[in-house]
Amino acid sequence: MSYLDGLYDLTDKVVVITGGSRGLGKEMAYGCAQAGAHVVIASRKLENCVTVADDIAQKFGRQTMAYGLHVGRWDEIEPFVDAVYAKFGKVDVLVNNAGMSPIYEKNSEVTEQMFDSVMNLNFKGPYRLTALMGERMYEAGKGSIINISSSGSIRPSATIIPYAGAKSALNTMTEGFATAFGPAVRVNTVMSGTMMSDISKAWDLEAMKPGMQRIAMKRIGEPPEIVGAVIYLASDASSYTSCATIRVDGGMP
Repeated sequence: MSYLDGLYDLTDKVVVITGGSRGLGKEMAYGCAQAGAHVVIASRKLENCVTVADDIAQKFGRQTMAYGLHVGRWDEIEPFVDAVYAKFGKVDVLVNNAGMSPIYEKNSEVTEQMFDSVMNLNFKGPYRLTALMGERMYEAGKGSIINISSSGSIRPSATIIPYAGAKSALNTMTEGFATAFGPAVRVNTVMSGTMMSDISKAWDLEAMKPGMQRIAMKRIGEPPEIVGAVIYLASDASSYTSCATIRVDGGMP
């Protein structure tokens, strides 16, 4: 194994990814598995998790676990943590990726239920999962927690205000938990820009082209382009990186 391969090697590490059955989470799961990790795929639709987990196991020979989890519901989180530790006995990396950003035309149309759902999935649930799983990592003496945020958390448009607020809270959570669990556990943020994931099917791509010209890369990102940052933070390559925010947004101004 070369020095570079060893630096980013995830062999036998257990990586837990919420929202791991599609979009950016799915790309992260495949990327971590190719780097040697065993992966836990969790999302609301168990059948989708099973499909991804089985494919990873077949292609890369890794141990996998599929789990149906609604991250926004606290009563589901502790049983999930217990199930993961019962199977693997440890967690090396937690990726808080599950999220939602519902579309609305006017802010007055945002209902209390919609607002609460956005906050629960994007912030409240990740807080609880990080608290429970992070404490076990701390007791084990090592671990990495990666929160997947959004460029909207610092550049919110008028149509994503609840989502942007929740992701901004996630950024703050990174800094708090980095202090709480340090030095044993590293906690960092990957701040994603606009990506061609599943939700992009609803976008008017032609209307977005002028806006894309304002960023350095002048285009929308592709899901695999977030994987490098995640593997860096999951691996020993980032052994002195904590409380950091890595922007993968194409150079948004």
